[in-house]
Amino acid sequence: MQDLVGPALGTLALAAVGGYLLGSIPFGVILTRLATGEDVRSIGSGNIGATNVLRTGRKDLAFATLLLDAGKGAAAYLIAQALFPGVPALAAIAGGAAFIGHLFPVWLGFKGGKGVATFFGLLLAAAWPLGLLAGATWLIVAALFRMSSLAALVAAAAAPIYAILPLDSLGLPTSGPVLVLAIVTAALIWVRHHENIGRILKGAEPRIGAKKG
Repeated sequence: MQDLVGPALGTLALAAVGGYLLGSIPFGVILTRLATGEDVRSIGSGNIGATNVLRTGRKDLAFATLLLDAGKGAAAYLIAQALFPGVPALAAIAGGAAFIGHLFPVWLGFKGGKGVATFFGLLLAAAWPLGLLAGATWLIVAALFRMSSLAALVAAAAAPIYAILPLDSLGLPTSGPVLVLAIVTAALIWVRHHENIGRILKGAEPRIGAKKG
């Protein structure tokens, strides 16, 4: 029994730690510092994600941050899937760990972003119809209300609902681990947006593209 438990725990640790370290890479901080010399944490909301990077006035940096933050969630999931084929739970663990790494990066004293881009990248890698539906929800809400945080909250809440839809009709059924992943990451997004929720209720939440000193 111990001969089986040892490798299993080692594999689990590899997926979790590897995913976490990949997710901890603070691309928003790195890109902004290299391009402008500024620390993105000192402007706007202090967040390290693409929405706050946009407040520097550099759309190119914001777009690059968006892609890289989404990419690290997707990469963690896909790498684990390739290394451990036939074990979807390990891919979900690696992807979930990358998401947690973005929220609590070891390189920044565990003070990271809110995980929205990483969330979408992760969903696209795990079940692309689920990711597309969540992304479309974000776009619709953002277009209507011009609030990134509100769009993220609605999309996150909708993702677990989408995950139980018969996506097999699109050629890719959603597995149990993906459903759990959607639920856990959505809950963490809501927790990380607690301040935004308060501002939304007060009508004081900044609009997309607005500069904030």
